[in-house]
Amino acid sequence: MSKNIAIGVDIGGTGIKAAPVKLKTGKFVEERYRIPTPDPSTPDSIARTVAKCITRFEPSRKTPVGVAFPGVIQQGVVKTAANLDDAWIGVNLRELIRDYAGHDVYVMNDADAAGFGEHRHGAANGRDGVVLMTTLGTGIGSALIADGELVPNTEFGHTIIDGEIAEHWAAESARDRLDLDWDGWIKNLQRFYSEMEKLLWPDLIIVGGGVSKSHHMFLPHLTLRAPIIPAELRNGAGIVGAASWAAAAVKREEKRAKDAAKVAEKKAKKAASKG
Repeated sequence: MSKNIAIGVDIGGTGIKAAPVKLKTGKFVEERYRIPTPDPSTPDSIARTVAKCITRFEPSRKTPVGVAFPGVIQQGVVKTAANLDDAWIGVNLRELIRDYAGHDVYVMNDADAAGFGEHRHGAANGRDGVVLMTTLGTGIGSALIADGELVPNTEFGHTIIDGEIAEHWAAESARDRLDLDWDGWIKNLQRFYSEMEKLLWPDLIIVGGGVSKSHHMFLPHLTLRAPIIPAELRNGAGIVGAASWAAAAVKREEKRAKDAAKVAEKKAKKAASKG
């Protein structure tokens, strides 16, 4: 597999999807591969399924592989898993997948993956400053990117506004649950995004999730300082973002290793000159 290609895997509630991604363009090199999410969605069953998705494309040892997971991830460890089995909490997902796949992976939150994908190859491509990505669905996922750097594991959908958790009344699911028409939901979105502007001062806001297909019904009716636009990558954002993140992580690790080697070499030369 070419060195300009990385594999992205997106773990969803109903399906686990993967594809090799051309890093320069963000395009899939092969058709997306999908396996239904196991039920029950235990760590081992998910990891086995992710491993099947990875090995399906026969990556070389050096091919970066990124995995997007629906929960907070810190240092490869799962901290939250709202829509999955409780057994996930505390699992080192990176190590678990590596054991099943026989290939190293880099894991990240799924909303972060979508936001990173949109920044690299979608609606925010080439944009500097602060970019806020939100996904409107069952809840509100969020990703924050500042001058090209991802701030991981933001949970802005959980922000308390007027004494209530924002995603309870501003998520797309709230339209049905609260029996809101478009105008009623738009008022709730205005409250949410106005608060985000107060807190973050974004230069650009991107809206994803299935409802973004109907962006013309609500985005033009929001009054904000920052431009607010629909996501471009749709269902492929998580795969593209995870693949791009993994490739960037490999470069960071290679740079750290080179820097450490240079420091060690300088220390060795200094010690030799004293001797």
